[in-house]
Amino acid sequence: MLGAQAEHRATTMANRPLTPMPDEPVPDLKWLRWLAMVMVCALAFGQFGYGKAYAAEETATSCAATNAPAAGPRLYITATGARSVAGNITFTLYGADPARFLAHKGKLALMHVPLSSTEAVGCFVVSAPGVYAVAIYHDENNDHHFGRTLIGMPAEGYGFSNNARIFLAPPSFRSVQFRVGPGETHIAIKLRY
Repeated sequence: MLGAQAEHRATTMANRPLTPMPDEPVPDLKWLRWLAMVMVCALAFGQFGYGKAYAAEETATSCAATNAPAAGPRLYITATGARSVAGNITFTLYGADPARFLAHKGKLALMHVPLSSTEAVGCFVVSAPGVYAVAIYHDENNDHHFGRTLIGMPAEGYGFSNNARIFLAPPSFRSVQFRVGPGETHIAIKLRY
């Protein structure tokens, strides 16, 4: 008897249409999208913060630093679209190794530029021309941490080189990489909120 009931249930489920019946409620998957965004933000922005720059063949320093070399390739990054003139824009520079992009202690250099308008310009002197990537965020409360809401969503603006978008995961290194030439290189990143 138990076998017949299980067989009937399996047959009923197998013959069930893939679309919901008119009287069945459609499942709301908004929570799944929120969970995916929380995971993306945690992965992408949990790595920002203080720490020593990664010491390897590639090096970088702020153009304004007292120990900045007088010569060498310079990268100017313009952050646009800040929603307020509060706090600072934090610029994080990564080298050519895709495994170090957004990784803990993977950055070459980090700088905080106080806002005096809705735009800010950061400048890095890099050791050599080559492939680099940049991530930025608008640190509105000036606490030097990427702010999130109670559910983990971004509370502060963020952006990546090439204005790469995030969708269920941090952007790939390939989507954010760009080439710094031997002289001056200028890029612009629009903040997203």
